[in-house]
Amino acid sequence: MNYFELFEIPVQLKVDKSALSSTFFRLSKKYHPDYFVNAAEDIQKDALEKSALLNKAWKTFLDPDETIKYVLQLKEMLQEEEKYELPPLFLMEVMEINEQLMDIEHASTHRLQSRLNELELEIYEPVKDIIENYQEGITNQQDLLLVKDYYYKKKYLDRISRQLAGMP
Repeated sequence: MNYFELFEIPVQLKVDKSALSSTFFRLSKKYHPDYFVNAAEDIQKDALEKSALLNKAWKTFLDPDETIKYVLQLKEMLQEEEKYELPPLFLMEVMEINEQLMDIEHASTHRLQSRLNELELEIYEPVKDIIENYQEGITNQQDLLLVKDYYYKKKYLDRISRQLAGMP
């Protein structure tokens, strides 16, 4: 059972969190292990597994990047520790930002963060419709490859953002 089946929703790249909350709480009650203490061992085990799966799914759905990663893994388009090659132009841009980060003065952190935000919008724009309107069986593999490219680019930018946020 995958996360979408558990939540009884279609596979999607962008999950409506407000609608998800009520389902999460309903399923939390339904599968909570405390309700199965007197049940047969196999039923207790099933409830415990579903409760754990429910919590993992919830955590995944709360993070848009993790949701994209999960769908790409479901579609067997993303492997753990995959060595994905990003376009050289993007890598050069990231290298430039990293160099600026190493030479940064306090006053330029804001400017650098602004550039990161602009770059994130630039990489999101080509996949925005795909992510926001994903439909199982309709969205094709080529579109998912674009989402995969976006996912890896965003990971780079997030890493730099975290580094920038940790600076004095």
